[in-house]
Order: sequence, then structure tokens, then C-alpha cells
Amino acid sequence: MAQVSKYPISNSVYERVLEIFFKTLIKIQTEDEAEQFIKDFLTPTEKIMLAKRLAIAFLLEKEYDYRTISGILRVSLPTVASVNVARKYGGKGYQKMIDKLLREEKIKDFLFKVGEILTEPAKRGKGSNMWRYLNLELKKKAKEKPF
Repeated sequence: MAQVSKYPISNSVYERVLEIFFKTLIKIQTEDEAEQFIKDFLTPTEKIMLAKRLAIAFLLEKEYDYRTISGILRVSLPTVASVNVARKYGGKGYQKMIDKLLREEKIKDFLFKVGEILTEPAKRGKGSNMWRYLNLELKKKAKEKPF
């Protein structure tokens, strides 16, 4: 479990530390930058802990029940409940990020469906094997996500 030093810092130092932290997060512009920063910044335990919390919020928004989430992510039911409380009654941080992720996922799903329709193989004809291959590749990509 993460620990905080027992030696308190002044409010001005605390506010400055948070300011630097938030500005750093805002400056991350690409997935590669985010990956590099997180790799250096967080321990493996912190990474999985934070990623699981976000995944819990994501699955709750998709209306998965507590037990299913607990089974998929290997977290306790109280952990799922605490994320749900933060998501519902805390600030709107979780909700804003989850909404963005879901919107992006819906757009990708829509584009995959359009791609599947466009690559539906024609009834035997010249070039139909290529369309069949592209259609199968799209279907494989769509099924890669575990939830």
C-alpha cells in the first residue's frame, strides 16, 4: 500500500508540489509520452492499483455488477464499492474521463462496423478473397478487448 511521510509539509509547499504535478500531467500529449512518464514515475504496484481503479469505474459505467468486476480485475468487493462511491458522490473527475473513454470507444466501434460492412466479401468474383481477408482481420481486432 502507498505510504505518505509522517513528516508534514507546509501548505505552500504542498500547493506548489500539486501545481507542478498537475502541470506535468497537462503537458503529456501522446500515448508514448504518457507511457514513458508513468513507467518512470510510478512503481509497478502503483500502476496496477491506479489502472484497476479506473477500470472499475469504467466497468461500473458499463453497468457491470460488483461480483463480475471483482472477478475480472481480481479486486475485493469493498474496493469496487469505494470506487463507486467516489465515482457517484465525489467530484466529476472519474465521470469526465470515463465519458471521454466511452465516447472514443463508441466511435471506434462505429468505424469497425462500417469497415465490416464495406469489406463484406462480394459473391465470388475478382478480388473477393482480399475483401474476405480484410473482413476477418477487422473482426479479430474487434474481439481483442476483454471487456
